Amino acid sequence: MIANVPVKPASRGANIPFVRRLRYLAEAAGFFTIIGLFRLFGIDRASAIGGWIGRKLIAPTKLSKLARENLRAAFPEKSTAEIEAIIDGMWDNLGRTMAECAHLDKIHWADSKTRLTVSGLENAPSEEERKNGILLISAHFANWETTPTVAHKLGFSGATIVRPTNNPYLNNWLEKLRIRNGMPEIVSKGGNGLRRIRSILHDGGYVCMLVDQRASEGIAVPFFGRDALTTPAPATLALRLNTAIVPVSNERLGGAHFHVRFHPAIMPPNTGNAARDLVAFTAKINAFVEERVRKRPEQWLWIHRRWVSADAPLRKRAQALSGAFKATSKRF
Repeated sequence: MIANVPVKPASRGANIPFVRRLRYLAEAAGFFTIIGLFRLFGIDRASAIGGWIGRKLIAPTKLSKLARENLRAAFPEKSTAEIEAIIDGMWDNLGRTMAECAHLDKIHWADSKTRLTVSGLENAPSEEERKNGILLISAHFANWETTPTVAHKLGFSGATIVRPTNNPYLNNWLEKLRIRNGMPEIVSKGGNGLRRIRSILHDGGYVCMLVDQRASEGIAVPFFGRDALTTPAPATLALRLNTAIVPVSNERLGGAHFHVRFHPAIMPPNTGNAARDLVAFTAKINAFVEERVRKRPEQWLWIHRRWVSADAPLRKRAQALSGAFKATSKRF
């Protein structure tokens, strides 16, 4: 098993051009000022203030344009009023999530079960299924930063996969926060990260991964009735290692209170056609995310450019890369 020893986050601040470093420092100063202000309040008051800022100050701006387009395409049956209500709820959730980052150490399952409740533990994989490791997949539901906290408090040992932020000062702070409150190791996306993940799973460890963002190396599978470029990494790992995938959802119950649910494990198919299995398994993962988003659409990240048109350069690049990805993934 993976040793439950915190790993010191790697510094990403070396060799940065002077002008860019100044920009990163200014961004970090603004961010930490906001975090400091939220820390002046208790967690519930900070969460409420963050939600108010999201609803009243951000939702009416042009930042909602992409969310509005995505929602109209995903829910053509909904009225304008219903779409706008979802947008307001999304910004409320995002504002609260930002504010709660200042208090993430307090959203602690062992200390306050009323803040972070859990169900579905009966869906845990069998001992036989656990020997090849477990992939815990989730999405940007509610305050997604609280989901690894549950895995950590349940004694799961392994890593969380993240995409490092471009700003090294913010990234170092976030990695330390995530290690204190979640899995003991942070693994960056990419080739080296994929090899490390394989090693963790091979040793029977757990890996947490968000799977709902567009991937430039993704494969096109359905999501809300439209093809979405989706990372094939979890399906590839599961197929290669016969690893069980356990979907995990997170729901905001009101204020800074959350419910995390473990869903029945999904075992990888084995039809003898690796390419078809990869697409089918990835589509099944997308179906899980879509089902949960439909239940609480205001708690998902609609401002992400999840879909791209068929003639977009990104789509053409992804189609070229996906073939190379499937070929090189055989080495893992």
